[in-house]
Amino acid sequence: VQLQASGGGLVQAGGSLRLSCTASGNIFSIRTMSWYRQAPGKQRDLVAAVTSGGSTNYADSVKGRFAISRDNAKNTVYLQMNSLKPEDTAVYYCYALITTDSAQYFGKNYWGIGTLVTVSS
Repeated sequence: VQLQASGGGLVQAGGSLRLSCTASGNIFSIRTMSWYRQAPGKQRDLVAAVTSGGSTNYADSVKGRFAISRDNAKNTVYLQMNSLKPEDTAVYYCYALITTDSAQYFGKNYWGIGTLVTVSS
C-alpha cells in the first residue's frame, strides 16, 4: 500500500492551495484518512481527519479555513486550504488507516512522504 500526496507549493498569505492524497495497492477498506503537518523544529500535529462515513474533525487553528473531504471510489482524500497564513508553513503528511483483507479488524497505519506548503507574508 502506498499513499501519494500532491498539491503543495509556495503561496502568498491569504491564498489557497488544495492537497490531494491517493492510496493504492492491496486495499480492502480505508477507514480514517487524515492530514498532519510538521513545521521546522516542531512535532507532527493533526490538521484534519475524515472517517469512511464522512465525519470530520479539525485542529482549532484551521477551523473555518481548511476543509477535508474524500472520494471513496478513488481512495483519495483532499485538503482545501483557504486564507493561508505564514504559520501554516509546514510539510503536510497524508495518513490512512487501511485494512488489506477482510480478516483484519483494526487496520494498519500508512503515511505518505509529505508535501511542502510554504506561505509567504
